[in-house]
Amino acid sequence: MHVAHLLQDASLGLRPLWSEEALLRREISGVTVTDLEDPARFVRPGEIVLSGLVWWSADGGPGRAERFVRGLREAGAVALLAGEETHGSVPGDLVEACARHAMPVAGVPADVMFRAITDTVYLRQWGDLSRHHAGHDALPEHVRLLLNGLVAREAGPAEILAAAFPPDPPAAHLLTSAGRTVAATPGAGPAPVRVPAAGSDGGVTVAVDTDADVTPYERWWLHLPDAGAAPARLLHEITAVLGRCQEALVRRRRAVRRAADGLGAALTGDDAGEVAAAARACGLPAEGPYRVVAADAGARRGDLALGALAEAVGRTGPACAAVGRLPGSTAFAVLPEEAAAGLAPVWPPVCAAEPGTLVHAGLSAPTAGVAGLPGALAEARYALAAARTTAPAAPALADATGLTSLDALLTGVPAEVRAAFSRSTLGPLLDPADASAAALLNTLEVFLAHDGSWARTAEALHLHVNTVHYRIRRIEHFTGRDLARLSDRLDLWAALLCRTEPDGGRPVPAPRRARPTTSSAR
Repeated sequence: MHVAHLLQDASLGLRPLWSEEALLRREISGVTVTDLEDPARFVRPGEIVLSGLVWWSADGGPGRAERFVRGLREAGAVALLAGEETHGSVPGDLVEACARHAMPVAGVPADVMFRAITDTVYLRQWGDLSRHHAGHDALPEHVRLLLNGLVAREAGPAEILAAAFPPDPPAAHLLTSAGRTVAATPGAGPAPVRVPAAGSDGGVTVAVDTDADVTPYERWWLHLPDAGAAPARLLHEITAVLGRCQEALVRRRRAVRRAADGLGAALTGDDAGEVAAAARACGLPAEGPYRVVAADAGARRGDLALGALAEAVGRTGPACAAVGRLPGSTAFAVLPEEAAAGLAPVWPPVCAAEPGTLVHAGLSAPTAGVAGLPGALAEARYALAAARTTAPAAPALADATGLTSLDALLTGVPAEVRAAFSRSTLGPLLDPADASAAALLNTLEVFLAHDGSWARTAEALHLHVNTVHYRIRRIEHFTGRDLARLSDRLDLWAALLCRTEPDGGRPVPAPRRARPTTSSAR
């Protein structure tokens, strides 16, 4: 199917806005529906891109449209179909950007559903595929009609999978990349712990291609433990149907995600009434107990953090939950306390589904009900900062209830604040070019680690006690602190914990504490 065939389909009523004859002869390989401002990594070569233009705004300037279209061109898209419902028409700067990047563009009237376009492309390709492979282990006609009917009425994946293998279905599991079982044929038995590679267990694993905007964590795979249970062509057609099923699920999920995003906006505001109303819109009862999770995958990667968090929450199976975005790129979730307890064990396998991405998360302490969610979110964000600090090179989830020591608590303080506190408190003791300063800093570490004992400090440093006394007086002179006072000792201990490595990020390992003693002799 060529781009021209789609634009000339009178039943769709598409309005061509810019194109060139040669570009209209390009073959369409599929359809991607997206409202991401930067959708490039979800678009495959040869695809038509459908966008409702929710990402566009008049105050965004022409640069926003330029980046969007440039991303489509670099991803290999063959045309852009822009919905007119959101803004009343297709913005002129978007059409101009398409002309600059040789990207055919057409408007989709407000009364034309995107599903009608995707179905047109699918049915054309499906018919071509069926004729080409007639008599080569494809689905029987009556099964194909049954599956198409199930997809049309938006049946779930379990129902589609059960109907795809009549009359005696083999063991088959529909899994996410992170290993969650989405559906299985009756009597399939337990699913594999992880999505197996094709043939790794003697079985076969086939990717489910979909035009929906799904992250790598949520991608579906069809796995059959017995590689000979179904011919490859049959599996290809079944996964195509499952791909359409996932698209329908994603479309239905959008309203749920919008409600969750509204809750995220309310949690960062200061109106308790808005929080209660937004929680009701998400289907959350007023009484908990609840816990809040905040997750982050770095700047401009909020979609990946949201996907990982949604997949992790899905694996815990909560009775009710809200998963969405906070203003910015941070993802969040509100879920019952009993479900939140299962997040820690599932977090590593979920994150392993996309090894090149570091997703960190923080989990709040329990809160009794909806009224406590803003405070719980603050706890979760603090624990998220602690996770990034303590595990900068690996995915991690930190629990706010585990921040039970001073050094653990300080990991949630921003690195810049920790460094500033350390510099202002320790002053010249941090001078790397001063050997005497280094000796004083080491003495301070050992003195505090030995609970302020002159004798044990001297023994540990192989110094005379008088030398320790002299060095402590010098430390007190440079820092303005009195090491006979507990509060000043705590300040200096915290300053030592807040020191960072030369790159300014990771904290220096904490001084090792000596075993406590009953003596506080100096």
